[in-house]
Amino acid sequence: MPFEAVVLNKTSGEGRLRAKSPIDCELQKEYTFIIQAYDCGSGPSGVNWKKSHKAVVHIQVKDVNEFSPAFKESMYKATVTEGKIYDSILQVEAIDEDCSPQYSQICNYEIVTTDVPFAIDRNGNIRNTEKLNYDKQHQYEIMVTAFDCGQKHAREDVLVQVNVKPVCKPGWQDWNKRIEYKPGSGSIPLFPSIHLETCDGPVSSTHTTIELQTNYIGKGCDRETYSEKSLQKLCGASSGAIDLLPSPSATTNWTAGLLMDNNDMIFKFDGKQGAKIPDGIVPKNLTDQFTISLWMKHGPSPGLRAEKETILCNSDKTEMNRHHYALYVHNCRLVFLLRKDFDQADTFRPAEFHWKLDQICDKEWHYYVVNVEFPVVTLYMDGSTYEPYLVTNDWPIHPSHIAMQLTVGACWQGGEVTKPRFAQYFHGSLASLTIRPGKIESQKVISCLQACKEGLDINSLESLGQGVKYHFNPSQSVLVMEGDDIENINRALRKVSYINSRQFPTAGVRRLKVSSKVQCFGEDVCINIPDIDAYVMVLQANEPKITISGMDHFARPAAQFESERGVILLPDIRIASTVTKMEHSKKNDGANKPVVLEEMLHNLDFCDVLVSGAELDPEQECLELDRTELQGKHLDATNSTAGYSIYGVDTMHNYEQVLQQIRYRNWYTSATFERKFRVKCSELNGHYTSNEFNLEVNILHSTNSNYMDHVNHVIVQPHFLQSVHHPEESISTVHNSVVPRVATVVIAICVSVLISIIAVGVYRIRTAQQHSSTDNESSKENEMDWDDSALTITVNPMEKYEKPHRAEEESEEEDDEEEDTTSAESDESEEEEDEEEEEEATVQKRGKQNFTRQEQLEWDDSTLPY
Repeated sequence: MPFEAVVLNKTSGEGRLRAKSPIDCELQKEYTFIIQAYDCGSGPSGVNWKKSHKAVVHIQVKDVNEFSPAFKESMYKATVTEGKIYDSILQVEAIDEDCSPQYSQICNYEIVTTDVPFAIDRNGNIRNTEKLNYDKQHQYEIMVTAFDCGQKHAREDVLVQVNVKPVCKPGWQDWNKRIEYKPGSGSIPLFPSIHLETCDGPVSSTHTTIELQTNYIGKGCDRETYSEKSLQKLCGASSGAIDLLPSPSATTNWTAGLLMDNNDMIFKFDGKQGAKIPDGIVPKNLTDQFTISLWMKHGPSPGLRAEKETILCNSDKTEMNRHHYALYVHNCRLVFLLRKDFDQADTFRPAEFHWKLDQICDKEWHYYVVNVEFPVVTLYMDGSTYEPYLVTNDWPIHPSHIAMQLTVGACWQGGEVTKPRFAQYFHGSLASLTIRPGKIESQKVISCLQACKEGLDINSLESLGQGVKYHFNPSQSVLVMEGDDIENINRALRKVSYINSRQFPTAGVRRLKVSSKVQCFGEDVCINIPDIDAYVMVLQANEPKITISGMDHFARPAAQFESERGVILLPDIRIASTVTKMEHSKKNDGANKPVVLEEMLHNLDFCDVLVSGAELDPEQECLELDRTELQGKHLDATNSTAGYSIYGVDTMHNYEQVLQQIRYRNWYTSATFERKFRVKCSELNGHYTSNEFNLEVNILHSTNSNYMDHVNHVIVQPHFLQSVHHPEESISTVHNSVVPRVATVVIAICVSVLISIIAVGVYRIRTAQQHSSTDNESSKENEMDWDDSALTITVNPMEKYEKPHRAEEESEEEDDEEEDTTSAESDESEEEEDEEEEEEATVQKRGKQNFTRQEQLEWDDSTLPY
C-alpha cells in the first residue's frame, strides 16, 4: 500500500497516515486497509508489548481535472442526399481520462466552424439545419470540439466531412461529354470510368446500345478519299471499270455542267440537270455479265405518285423512246431495267428488278452495287446482299439501226416528243458511278470499296466473360450489349473504344449516343435510364510536306536518246515527307516554335511525269516504262503525249522504284535540243501534294563526230570537248551547257586561220606566175584564175564555202561573217555535201600524208612553180 502510519505523540497516542508517494486517481480511485496500534511494552527492552484492536481505514482519492477531452476518431465522414432534413447525420464521440464523474464526463459538444447549416447536440449528434443542395455545394468540412463537465475543452478539434450527393436518379455516372482523338492513337476507350446507378432497384437484366453517328462525315463515315481508280486497284477489283462521273477535264468534259463538291467528288442533282456520256466511252454490248456501282444519297420524292428518278439510262437517241437498260428510283424503290435484244428465242425474259429498302429514301449515303449475271441480278447495299422482291418479264427489243444515248441524272427522250430532251430527272447526290462490262465483282471487293475506316471497337474481348452478349452492325457504328449482372455491363462498357485507321482522318465531331433499358424482377421495365449524349472530337492531323528531289538537269548525246532503251529520266529521284509540329517552348514566354520532326512514312496515290511545253510528238518521241515494274505493287500507269501517270495507293518507296525506270526516247533528235519535264505526286487524291520537281534534259548534237574518222589528221580535238564524246563520264550541268558554244568559237578561229593561210599562198602563186603588170592589176579585179592541176591542198571539211573560188578583193568583214555562219552552213543542201565528199575524195586520192597533232595545214609544193 502506498501509505504509512507514523506516531506523532506516544503519550497521547496521536498518529498520522500519510502517502509514501504521489497518489493517482486515474490509477486507483480508493484504497481500503486495516490499521492496529502497538504500545511500548515493559522494561527497557520493550518486551511484552500489546496491540489494539484492528481498525478499517477507507481512503477515497479526490480527482483533479487534469485531462482534456479527446475524440475517438481522427476524422468523421458522412454522406447525405440533397433535399432532406436529417435528425442525425452522424455522431461524434469524445472521452476524458479523468477518474471522477465531474471531470471524466463530456457535458457538451460545439461546432467551431461558422456559417454552416449544421448543429450538434450534447450527445454529439450532428444534423443539418436546412436542406442541402448538391449543385450549390458538393461537400462540407466542419470542425467540432468537446467540453467535459469541468468546462475543459478538447485539446484538438476534429474534422467532420459531409458529402452531399444528388437525389438518386437512375443513369450512367462518371463519363465525359467530350472525348478527344488524336490521329494515329489507335483504339481509345470512350468511357473508362463509367458505371450504372440503379438506385437500389431490383434490376434483373440490362440492354445497352452504343451508336456512333457519322452520317455527316464524307459519304456516311470516314472512308478513304482516294480516287475511284486507286481504290479499286487497292481493293483488288477487276480492271476495266469505266467512271461515268469523273472529274471534269479536257477529255472528260461531260460532267463540267453538273453541281459538284470538289473535296469528295460528289455530284448533286437538283432535278434540272443531266449529263450525256459521249459515244465510245461505254461499249454497246455489255455482255450478260456486268457491274454497276455507285454511292447514292436520296430522300423521299415529293408528291403522292412520284415520277421515276433516273440514275443511269441508255435509250434511243432519235426517232423512238426505247430504254435498253436503266437504273432509277421510283417511290423509294430501286429498279433496274434490262431489255435484251431480239434473237431467235422470242420469249418473255426478266426485264425489271425491284428492291424495296428503307435506306433508299433515308437521306443518308449508301453504297450500291448491281451485279448482273443474266438472268440473275443481285443488289449489294453497304456490303449486304439483297434479292429483288419483284421481277417482271417483258418481250425483247427488236433490232434497229437507231443510235443509243447513255445519260446520267436523267433519261434522254429522243422520240415521241417534238424536240429531244431530258426527262425523269434525279433528285439527290451521286458519286463514284462506274460500269464494268464483262465482269462482276466479288463480295470481298465490294466490302473493301465501301468499308468505313472508323468505328466502335472492344478492347480485350476475351475479358468480357460469358455474362455479356454483344453484337456489331456491319459498319461497326452500332454496338448492342446485353447482360444480367450490372457490374459485368459496367466493365464491358468501359472497354468500348473508338478507332480510326486512317493516317489522315477527317477532323471534326463524331456524335455518340448510349441508350439503355433495364428490367427488374417481376416487372417489364422498372426504372428509366437517360441516354448519354457525348461526342468524339477528332483532331486535325499534322499536314505532311512531300518533297521530291534528285538530279534536275543533265545532258546526253543524241545517240543515247535514239537507242532502243532511250535514257532514264529520273535515276536518283527521292520522295520524302516530313511534318512540322507546334510544340510549346520550355521558356516562360509562352511562345510556340515549329519543330520539324523526323521523316514521316505514308502512302501516295498518284505521281505524274508531265512534259513542260509542247506535248510529245508520237512520230518521233515517247516516254516508256516496262509493265513488269508494276508487278507486285498496287500500281497502274497510263501514258499519253502529255506524259506518264502512275496511280494506285502504295508506298513512297514503290513509287520511287517505278519512277526511276521511266525512259525517254527520241528517234529523230536532229530538231530537238532540249526537253523539260515536271514531276508531281499526291496523297489522298490531291489533298496533300508535293513540290513540282522540274527536270531539264539536253540533247547533245556532235556535228563534227561524223567527220572525225576522216579528218583526225587535220585538226586536233580540244580537250574540253571530250565530255561530248564520253557521256559516261560525270559532267556538270554548267559544263554541258557551255561546251557547244566554246567548240563553235574554237572551230571558227581555226577555220579563219586556215583561210588566211590559203589566201596568202594563192596570192604568192599568182605573183610568181604574172607576166605583166597590167595582167596583175586585172587579176585583182576579177576572180582568181589559177592552175591547180598539180596543187594538193588539204582543208577542213567542217567549213562550208558558198563559192568554190573567192576573189582576193573580198574584205575581212565578209570573211568574219562567213565564219559566223560556218555551223549553220554545214547542214545545207545535199549538193554541197556531195561536192565536199568529191573534194575530200580527190584530196585523199592525190596523196594521203601522216601529220602530227600540232599541224593543221601542210602544202605539197614539190611540183609548184614559182
